[in-house]
Amino acid sequence: MLNLPTPHISAQKGEIAKTVLMPGDPLRARYIAQNFLTEVKCINEVRGMLGYTGKYRQNTVSVMGSGMGMASIGIYSYELFKFYEVENIIRIGSAGAVSEKVNLRDIVMAMGACTDSNYCMQYKLNGNFAPIADFHLLERAVQCSKSFDVNTFVGNVYSTDVFYSESDVLHKWQEMGILAVEMESAALYMNAAKLKKNALCMVTISDCPMQGLSLSSEEREKGFNQMVEIALNTSISLN
Repeated sequence: MLNLPTPHISAQKGEIAKTVLMPGDPLRARYIAQNFLTEVKCINEVRGMLGYTGKYRQNTVSVMGSGMGMASIGIYSYELFKFYEVENIIRIGSAGAVSEKVNLRDIVMAMGACTDSNYCMQYKLNGNFAPIADFHLLERAVQCSKSFDVNTFVGNVYSTDVFYSESDVLHKWQEMGILAVEMESAALYMNAAKLKKNALCMVTISDCPMQGLSLSSEEREKGFNQMVEIALNTSISLN
């Protein structure tokens, strides 16, 4: 039975599409709605976490912020999957480069998500769960990316609970072939696995922490158009 609205989402039944794009920043969600979608309706403003539903090439799609970190995306993605009957969530976020071959503005698609989070402890498993993307979403996104002039990498990312780390851990993850570091995908993938849904994380590199390089906040909000278009074109195949 649906329990709507939820404590964090004010949308009613039928107002959220089966596929939701989730940037971390709610202002990026508004930017996407205003610049890429038609027939747009705002479906959430609770706690300033803006959400919209509209049309992209006559296909219905929603876009909504997730906030920062696994605790935040864990709440929003769970409610979308569990209570709003969303089938697919595509995270479109920012990340820091870990691999030496990944540079600013490159796109990384997370086939897997290593993590230092205890998010998985709730499942009481007797081992380590390996959070992975839905293969169909990943395959479709990779195909869509070939139409854009952007460097795209597919592989493992590191989802961490810590933004300001007291220790230098990234070199260790680099040695294990990690492409990028971010803060959300592992929890999203775990929620999708538990609830039998589909999820994909794709991120644009906004920082190269080992080199001291970064994009501005405005560039992060408005400069990820190619990733957005790849995600939107991926969503078309899901309806």
